[in-house]
Formats: sequence, C-alpha cells, structure tokens
Amino acid sequence: MKQFKGRVLASGNYKGKVIVSKQGVNTLATFQKSALMNKKQVIASDQNNSDIYGKNITGIALALPMTIGSTTGGMVLQVVCSMGINPACLLFSEPIDSLAAAGVVLAKVWENSNIIVIDKLGKEFLDTIKSDDDIEVKEDGTVTIL
Repeated sequence: MKQFKGRVLASGNYKGKVIVSKQGVNTLATFQKSALMNKKQVIASDQNNSDIYGKNITGIALALPMTIGSTTGGMVLQVVCSMGINPACLLFSEPIDSLAAAGVVLAKVWENSNIIVIDKLGKEFLDTIKSDDDIEVKEDGTVTIL
C-alpha cells in the first residue's frame, strides 16, 4: 500500500482500477472518435499513446502526467462528461494545464459531472502506479495504491 496526496480540483471518492499513461494524453485524439460516434464508452483512440490506445477508459481512473494537444481539449472533456462516458478520475502527476482545467470546470458547472480531478500527485506517483492497479481516491486528494 502506497499513498500520495495531491491538490483537489474536483472532489469525490473512487475505489477501483486505474489505467496509466506515462506520457501526456492528447484529449482530442483520445476521446473525439468515441464522442463523435456517440458510443456508450470511450475506447482510447490515440494511436500515438500505446499506454492507453484501445483501452476502455469510461468510469475508470486515468493516471497521467498532463494533457496535450489542441485547444479543443477542454471542450472534448466537457463533451464526454455531458455524455456520461468520461473517466471516473483524472489523476495528474503534474499541475493540471489550463485547457483540461477549463473542461473540468465546464463539466462540473454545466453538466453536473461526477468526474474527480486531482493534480500535483508527483513524479513518484506516476513512477509507482501501474495499469490495472486497484486504487482508492478520497475527497481530500489522497490516492492509495492498494
């Protein structure tokens, strides 16, 4: 068991599996295909990110260093939240970028999304956590790898 404490941007509790990307996640490339096709879940479609490509990330925690890509990244996050096909949590090792933060704010305010977002978990967090680990996320920003 290992615990990490980050900054809470959108609180909540979660217990379940995690998918880990060791590189920045391109929100447009990852989520857009599933959103445009009105899918019931997001299958990560960014072929340049082998850590998550082809994996279902709906309702599951996503650990990542940062988001990257187009200025539409925040809008894409807001859209997948409005569709209810978003990850349960976004767990950033680094400070959240402004585009992802904007998408989360829009999702929380306009869509009443239940997405949990914690940033500043640190490099050790991303070095330690592995895809398919069981984790627990608490409202106070504590993430425990079980």
